[in-house]
Amino acid sequence: MVDPDRPSTARMIDFWLGGSHHHPVDVVAATAFERAYGPCAPVFRALRAFLGRAVRSVADTGVDGFLVFGAGVPTMGNVHEIVADASVLYTDADPAIVRLGQGILVGSDRAGYGYADVTDIGTLDPALLHRFVPGWGRRPVGLVLLGLAAFLDDDTLARTLDELYTATAPGSHLVIDFDTEELAGHPEALAMMGPAFRMRAPSVFVPLLGRWRPTADGVVPVHRWRPDGPPEELPDAFHGVVAVRSTG
Repeated sequence: MVDPDRPSTARMIDFWLGGSHHHPVDVVAATAFERAYGPCAPVFRALRAFLGRAVRSVADTGVDGFLVFGAGVPTMGNVHEIVADASVLYTDADPAIVRLGQGILVGSDRAGYGYADVTDIGTLDPALLHRFVPGWGRRPVGLVLLGLAAFLDDDTLARTLDELYTATAPGSHLVIDFDTEELAGHPEALAMMGPAFRMRAPSVFVPLLGRWRPTADGVVPVHRWRPDGPPEELPDAFHGVVAVRSTG
């Protein structure tokens, strides 16, 4: 059961994006964070818009299967809504969010939701994986890891990305974001993120990708990655990148 008395980061983001899959406790927590940080809706809308532009760019290369880790609530311009012809497997390590996602996607033949810990790809349900990401390991796929790097230490993140590189076929793409040190300017908000939260300087982003090679766009603030128009003036809270698994 979903605990309506405990806030969820995924549902808080749904609130900031203007969705309907959140509870009063999530609104209270989101409002408290904004008192310490400032308006969050524009920042998360920019991150969701980056996701849309990034997965469209991946789909344009011919990729038609996506695996999303730490997916949160699968609405408000998420992957299956952006690339409607692709099949998508959303995953999360929060069982309550998995159940919520499964309820939202019930009846869909192109998008599914299951449990997975990104640091252990063995936790993926093989039946779901092969149903919604056909050709896994043999055909290029799109991997999405947004909001996860900040909660993995450098060694774990590098190992995880390397394992995903090995597991995927040449030509696969990775969409990932990194939290910058911008939040350090808001110490009360930073304290709310908990001890596992990690900020990083942009200079370390590319080395952490390991064998994944960034596209020519590089690692840039998410609102400056192939913007559809003049970029908004927003805090550089998140940097994003699309990286490719070598075909060699």
